[in-house]
Amino acid sequence: MPEPDEEEVPLTGGNVSAGVVRVGDTVRRPAGFWTPAVHALLQHLWDVGFRAAPRPLGRDEHGREVLAFAPGDAVWPHHFRLMDPAAHLARVARLIREFHDAVRDFTPPATARWQTLMPTGGDEIVAHNDLAPWNLVTDGAASWVFIDWDGAAPGTRLGDLAYAAHSFLPLSANPAFRRADAAARLRTFVDAYGLDEAERRRLVPLLGRRTRAMYDFLRTEAAEHRQPWARLWAEGHGDVWRSDAEYIEQREAEWLRALLDG
Repeated sequence: MPEPDEEEVPLTGGNVSAGVVRVGDTVRRPAGFWTPAVHALLQHLWDVGFRAAPRPLGRDEHGREVLAFAPGDAVWPHHFRLMDPAAHLARVARLIREFHDAVRDFTPPATARWQTLMPTGGDEIVAHNDLAPWNLVTDGAASWVFIDWDGAAPGTRLGDLAYAAHSFLPLSANPAFRRADAAARLRTFVDAYGLDEAERRRLVPLLGRRTRAMYDFLRTEAAEHRQPWARLWAEGHGDVWRSDAEYIEQREAEWLRALLDG
């Protein structure tokens, strides 16, 4: 628990960061019905040696969840150049594989309730469901930590990986972010994660499908006036996800060649 003289420093920058503060070496966040299940997941990851997730520390006297503070900055938007080197992209993919391997033997509590924001296509594992540069905090060296596990819920390895590929490569329709070497970077990413040929074939259609699912989600939430999604829709985020989905879907043959040739 914080000492009386410990200052609460607001942490901003994310789309869902209201009420998130740093207190010393901890982060305090508003808790939800999903928090006990998420903390059980995070504790399991720590128990099996996975360190690219925050350590759960219970709740404070205000009922907020308490997590160990991850040093560094979010990769997106100001440090996205960190993802340029193929070695860094491969490191992210390996971290995701390590997480998926670590969570494989996780048994959720019988009372577990998850914040399932959209259909995830299965219940192979408890997936993060938002593995993206805005949720990767790094000090640029040893510490690489995925944050914001509130959306963790039953899902699939390939669905989690497809979502991550879209944002980390990135697979973007925006000329400011589009990369001529996107197919080669996808190969680097998938090779580092480690998929066999059958899994590569299954991944390719998921790249566009998972991206389009975000557009559908934002459209639905905006129609119901649910925040912060309605605000994000009004700011044009839905258009970005739709354009990216179209870009990805139109190039499925290119992605498949990159993953299978050689």
